[in-house]
Amino acid sequence: MPTVVNITTTQNVPQQGPRLRDMPQLPPGSPFEELFKEFFDKRGGEEQKRRGTSLGSGFVIDPDGYIITNNHVIQGAEDITVIFRDDTQLKAKLIGSDSRIDVALLKVEPPSKKPMAAIKWGDSDKERVGDWVIAIGNPFGLGHSVTAGIISARGRSLNDSLDDYLQTDAAINKGNSGGPLFNAQGEVIGVNTAIYSPSGVNAGLAFSIPSNLVKQVADQLREFGRVKRGWVGVSYQSVTDDIADSFGLDRARGVLVANVVADGPAAKAGLKRNDIILSFSGQDVLDLRRFPRLVANARVGSTVDVVVWRGGKEVPLKLRIGEQEDEGKTNAAAKGGDKKPAEPDQPVVSTVEQLGLTLQKVTDQLREKYGLSDQVKGVVITKVTPNSPAAEKQLQAGDVILEVDQKPVTTPQEVTDLVGKLQQAKKRSVLLFVERQGDPRFAALRLTK
Repeated sequence: MPTVVNITTTQNVPQQGPRLRDMPQLPPGSPFEELFKEFFDKRGGEEQKRRGTSLGSGFVIDPDGYIITNNHVIQGAEDITVIFRDDTQLKAKLIGSDSRIDVALLKVEPPSKKPMAAIKWGDSDKERVGDWVIAIGNPFGLGHSVTAGIISARGRSLNDSLDDYLQTDAAINKGNSGGPLFNAQGEVIGVNTAIYSPSGVNAGLAFSIPSNLVKQVADQLREFGRVKRGWVGVSYQSVTDDIADSFGLDRARGVLVANVVADGPAAKAGLKRNDIILSFSGQDVLDLRRFPRLVANARVGSTVDVVVWRGGKEVPLKLRIGEQEDEGKTNAAAKGGDKKPAEPDQPVVSTVEQLGLTLQKVTDQLREKYGLSDQVKGVVITKVTPNSPAAEKQLQAGDVILEVDQKPVTTPQEVTDLVGKLQQAKKRSVLLFVERQGDPRFAALRLTK
């Protein structure tokens, strides 16, 4: 308990001043009319400020006075005060914070330069569902309250692709945010950060950031003042059973590369579209949720081993991790572009009944109708039959088919011929590579007889 702290913050909260339209309605000629009008004219529209406070929890991770809490506990704070169990109050400096993981690193100066009691980190990857845990924090301002429970789930995702929460039924309420979650050995294995409750109080569903992730973020905040996330320069999608069958993979696993950014880390490493990434940095890529975490948590500038499925076999590659410059950095292809004057191209239309698709060659009229860029080459879907294989995969008019069975297509007839060959070979599905408004993806459609 000496390692756990209560955190209070203060900030100026904007508050709109009185407005003229709020002035009381007074009888004309009233002696108070001019008095009220002068007051509201003078104060109306002025932004008043009041002091706001918030409560949270935290814990000391280093004897030199480094403290972990949640970003949302200190966000917007002008003053941060840390209160220890013996009621010692120290002003804290914000070293750095990360809103995406919701972690902040603070620093206080130890009194008399004496080392502070600090927590011992545990290995969150070793914790199991059913293991006992203890939470210490500042719920509702009741400092250093202790609650106990078990880990009720792992790998929970709430709002973000990087979420990887431990779920616990230990009683956690407002004010527990930023506090530690201990295992039965007294090691910190999580940071309490969120609750799920219709009433706003504990309902047995609380979420903690795993300690292994917190340690990594804390180290970067201490070194750089911010978090440097890994980036490889690909767009990707999940591998379904149909896609796995189309690529000759034994089962659905890994992620399928839909696009590779030119001159990005993946391109330089030799990754190609149609590759299925099976492992990254020595860890199996089990599904779509795991991959972005592996990439984001990889150290920028390091070189990792990547294994991809290509041409029916595993291919090892070496990839140097780049840095994600901003949260909105994407790998989408170019969109839009200047439109050329429409020309009276003769439409070439074809229907692939097995898939439920009506197709047409790309024309300037279709570019104009569906907002396609001048660089797009392929076959445009102009109609999707309800309850067809294409409808099941949510294809729609305006989507452009770029490849069928990993072979480029530019005419509806090429699509029809390739689908016919796959059906003759008694394939169960056909793999399409389609683009929707610059966003490429794969779709495995079942073949009907």
